[in-house]
Amino acid sequence: MNPMPTITKKDVAKKTAKLVGERIYTTEKIVDGVFDALRQFMEEADPEIRIEIRDFGVFEVKKTRPKPKARNPKTGEIIYVPARRKTHFKAGKLLKEVLKKPLP
Repeated sequence: MNPMPTITKKDVAKKTAKLVGERIYTTEKIVDGVFDALRQFMEEADPEIRIEIRDFGVFEVKKTRPKPKARNPKTGEIIYVPARRKTHFKAGKLLKEVLKKPLP
């Protein structure tokens, strides 16, 4: 089985440049800025946030509940796991429809 392809931020900038008819160095700055802004919104979430991008999807930062009786599988020791935050992505309607199509 082939390894999963990896798309980098540079690939996103190249594709964006092609789609909007701009030079790569211009779109690289914009793509960097968009990802930096999204990261800052998520870091500053107090404690939860929902970032909705129409026709693409929703990024969320959600709280997890503390787990007072979690178990370390290696040692069997009972440990306390505090509440924290986690990220979640939910695909938008258009993206869902494309992904639902059967594979050839």
